[in-house]
Amino acid sequence: MQSLFDLTGKRALITGSAQGIGNLLAKGLGEYGASIVINDITQERADAAAKALQEQGIDAVGVGFDVTNSTSVKNAIDHIEHDIGQIDILINNAGIQRRHPFTEFPEADWDAVINVNQKAVFLVSQQVAKHMIARKQGKIIHICSMQSELGRDTITPYAASKGAVRMLVRGMCTELARYNIQVNGIGPGYFDTAMTKALVEDKVFSDWLFKRTPAARWGQPEELIGSAVFLSSAASNFVNGHIVYVDGGMLAAV
Repeated sequence: MQSLFDLTGKRALITGSAQGIGNLLAKGLGEYGASIVINDITQERADAAAKALQEQGIDAVGVGFDVTNSTSVKNAIDHIEHDIGQIDILINNAGIQRRHPFTEFPEADWDAVINVNQKAVFLVSQQVAKHMIARKQGKIIHICSMQSELGRDTITPYAASKGAVRMLVRGMCTELARYNIQVNGIGPGYFDTAMTKALVEDKVFSDWLFKRTPAARWGQPEELIGSAVFLSSAASNFVNGHIVYVDGGMLAAV
């Protein structure tokens, strides 16, 4: 049964994976046998992250491209498919955050959040899916969020973008499942990362979080790997259109 989770011979493209959660997922999938394509907007950072994985015994290559630019995306996906190898797994991880009160939110920041968090998922998925349809197989995973379901002060555009990604999961599943392509999402809860360092160190916020979350703690980034491996592997071949919320039970409680 262990072969259900074996990713040997599979290639995964993970957007925004030179650092952060994307890089962690790259390492996790690589440890289960997948070859990894690291993406960053700069080739230098993508190459550096790929080299770090190679030094850990993982087959990895860096491909720099702008996930918000349709021409850049198409050229990069064609390059990977033709010169590196077929993309069996796509994880749309690239994302940004901007914080302002709703009535003062700058239009430029709205556009940036929507472009990276929503439009890029559409652009990259569209190009990768064309190749997967031809092969009649593939796994596409969108990194969603608690804000795919819940609102929070100062991040309304972020929540809007992640809510849209939730519906991309469902809409793409509806159109692509007939080609043996599974489209699912992972919705992280509150995790102890470099991005949340200030909140982790804020006792008032952490106390609130522990009371609000049934597990009564912050998530550890490594706890996202299992869901990513599951949704990337044969174990999820009849799982489609779902979001796995890795949140310590927060969405289950009021």
